[in-house]
Amino acid sequence: MSTWQLLKKNRLAILGLVFLLFFFLFAIFGLIVTSGKNPIFNPYTIRLQEKLKPPFSKANKEVLSPDQIPPFGIYIFGTDDLGRDVFSRMLQGAWVSLTVGFVSVGISTAIGIIIGGIAGYYGKEHPFVDILITGMIDIMLCFPSFFLVLTVMAFVPGSIYTIMAVIGLTNWMGTARFVRAEFLSLREQDFILAAKALGLSEFRIIFRHMLPNAMAPVLVSATLGIASAILIEAGLSFLGFGVPPPYATWGGILSDGRRYLFDAPWLTFIPGIAILFVVLSFNLFGEGLRDALNPRLRE
Repeated sequence: MSTWQLLKKNRLAILGLVFLLFFFLFAIFGLIVTSGKNPIFNPYTIRLQEKLKPPFSKANKEVLSPDQIPPFGIYIFGTDDLGRDVFSRMLQGAWVSLTVGFVSVGISTAIGIIIGGIAGYYGKEHPFVDILITGMIDIMLCFPSFFLVLTVMAFVPGSIYTIMAVIGLTNWMGTARFVRAEFLSLREQDFILAAKALGLSEFRIIFRHMLPNAMAPVLVSATLGIASAILIEAGLSFLGFGVPPPYATWGGILSDGRRYLFDAPWLTFIPGIAILFVVLSFNLFGEGLRDALNPRLRE
């Protein structure tokens, strides 16, 4: 059976995929309508006379200037303590979360493939290389990833680029272990031995024959890693070490709302539920993808 046929049988994985597609569209829509000099949804507009308005409340056009009135004249997700439209800030935060998740996982996946590939391909002929790399992986795994990222962020200036780089540089260990294990198994296969006998270069053997056959666990690890990166970014923003203002992030909105938990609970519930569903969707889809790529189920 094909991967897609197996994936379709997993209803939770399909549900996660559907929600992820909605999240991607929401993030892309947010990038379009919150960018530019005069954005349609402006996440930076301050309306002190309209602060802490509940969701779906109408804007008071009598006290607002024309550029302060939200689209449709309604605060879809209410306003925060500065009168900023929470829906506009959620739109911008979605794109920030999506960017951080994919870029940081791209960095960690690239590092993991390189390091794991070196350990798996050259480890048998050069045991010292394998021992050195696996020892480095074990040492890195001794530190909880979130606290490692938090420690690094305490000493470097906060920016979205710094966060992506730090998360990517501290979360490559899982991918490296997967690639190493796959390479150790593949290098003894007949088609690899035949490629060596034909005199093919090591570069071609690794990238043309071994790496494509080792990508299944890497894809699963990357899918789950995106959820982890989004959660780490939200945690950093909640603690004040994330993307600095004026950019809106879901963790930042959640942090601002904790002071008004009883007066304006939507400031906590809306970003919290959004983070929950996005992370859960990535995990459900990742688990389903792992089962679909399992060779034992393809018979």
